[in-house]
Amino acid sequence: QVQLVESGGGLVQPGGSLRLSCTASGFTLDDYAIAWFRQAPGKESEGVSCISDENGRLDYLDSVKGRFTISRDDAKNTVYLVMNSLKPEDTAVYTCAAVVGYCSELQGRYDYWGQGTQVTVSS
Repeated sequence: QVQLVESGGGLVQPGGSLRLSCTASGFTLDDYAIAWFRQAPGKESEGVSCISDENGRLDYLDSVKGRFTISRDDAKNTVYLVMNSLKPEDTAVYTCAAVVGYCSELQGRYDYWGQGTQVTVSS
């Protein structure tokens, strides 16, 4: 079955770090751009970061620039989001999504979605 599975979420104190993983099964990520979205309680979903199929483009939400890093390991069929200096405002459900070839600002362009992983930043 075609599936994206996120892992690595959890509870962390402000200033802490987490690494999220997005692993594909049933297909390979080599030709796909992978994006991370997040949705906090009471807020709309927003794009956090995206990496193109050949690392030609890296996109970040302004509020996470300098703190989050997206990367991919095609041999492991996995994309990572390393989150440093976490803030309470980063609390959200983080979801990865895949689209052939290139990153898109439109969520409707993405072909596959994960189930989401909860990130909670709290003291």
